[in-house]
Amino acid sequence: MKGILMTLCFVVIACMTWVTTVASLDRSVLNAGTGLWPDPWFLATLLDAYFGFLTFFVWVAYKEPSWLARGAWLVAILMFGNFAMSGYLLWQLSKIEKFSWDALLLRHEPAI
Repeated sequence: MKGILMTLCFVVIACMTWVTTVASLDRSVLNAGTGLWPDPWFLATLLDAYFGFLTFFVWVAYKEPSWLARGAWLVAILMFGNFAMSGYLLWQLSKIEKFSWDALLLRHEPAI
């Protein structure tokens, strides 16, 4: 399962890199935004994406022990979206020796 999830993250990063490059070569995001902003479907898609980012961040905030790390990941997720989310998941997966959903999803306090 760890390999499948890591592959998924790399595919997301590759696809996002490709589509972002193609879109950037077409026109600036600022130029595109002025024409798209009035479109209700653009707003719905934008809100859907950012609510997804914030929902993912709830897990990140739970996993991360410090406020500094939480804040840094929030900024990264809001600025870079699926790039940052896939990067975070890859980082969490890289820290797991033997995959389990508990090891991935739950916070593990250091033993005292």
